[in-house]
Amino acid sequence: MARAPAKPIAFWPEREGYMNKRALIIAIVLLLFAPVAYSQPPHNFKPAQGYVPDAGTAIKIAIAVWEPIYGQEQISQQKPYKAALVNGIWIVEGSLQTNTLGGVAVAEIAKDDGRILRVSHGQ
Repeated sequence: MARAPAKPIAFWPEREGYMNKRALIIAIVLLLFAPVAYSQPPHNFKPAQGYVPDAGTAIKIAIAVWEPIYGQEQISQQKPYKAALVNGIWIVEGSLQTNTLGGVAVAEIAKDDGRILRVSHGQ
């Protein structure tokens, strides 16, 4: 006489079907919401005119970069500052005071994303 295969022991036999249904429902819900979670656009705002839209903004950025490098006193002596937009790059320069020898601070800043492309100071 052949022996019947052993049944697995169930700790709560009356809840066995309930647990399988519950696991199936949870899996279906997760699968339904997964595409929604991945389809969200990244939270990033980019202005149409770029992050550096005007000369005033370019000058403020240049000053913030120059002062730690050359010192606040030296940079403040180069007022007024000039900014010109050339091919999507702001070129910001200080002004040389009359009867003064030397050069001025120069910064090149990308209009689109605000990257500092070049910083220098004339002799």
